Amino acid sequence: MLKIAFATSDGTAVDQHFGWCRRFDVYEVGPEGSRLLETRLLDEASDDEENKIETRLGAVTDCVILNICDIGGTAAARVVKARIHPVKVVKGTSVADLLTRYVATLAGTPPPWLRKVLKARDGQPATQNWTRSVAAVLKGDAA
Repeated sequence: MLKIAFATSDGTAVDQHFGWCRRFDVYEVGPEGSRLLETRLLDEASDDEENKIETRLGAVTDCVILNICDIGGTAAARVVKARIHPVKVVKGTSVADLLTRYVATLAGTPPPWLRKVLKARDGQPATQNWTRSVAAVLKGDAA
């Protein structure tokens, strides 16, 4: 099972920018299905400019994929450095639809970047760069 985070204001759609998000819904996702693990809420103190990125990163540090509407360059670099793959989706994209796509991808033949994530999760060395676009995989382009 993979932990996947969604930046959401209401739990139904990805509709938040990483830097301003105060709610991340974290799901466990596998080839058999998905389940909401927990909702992680940040308070107003998380908007402090000095610690904004670190606070949000701390909320999703155990996840392998982060779905957001937008993310700044500095934050994206920090997320990737933490070995979390940021996925920018269109504002309002349904969480349920994304979960369905992730489950289907995991149940089939995952693309190379996702196989790397799975190997790393299982304690095997991960040497390939994450150059594969998650958005392309979710659209069905698994080449």
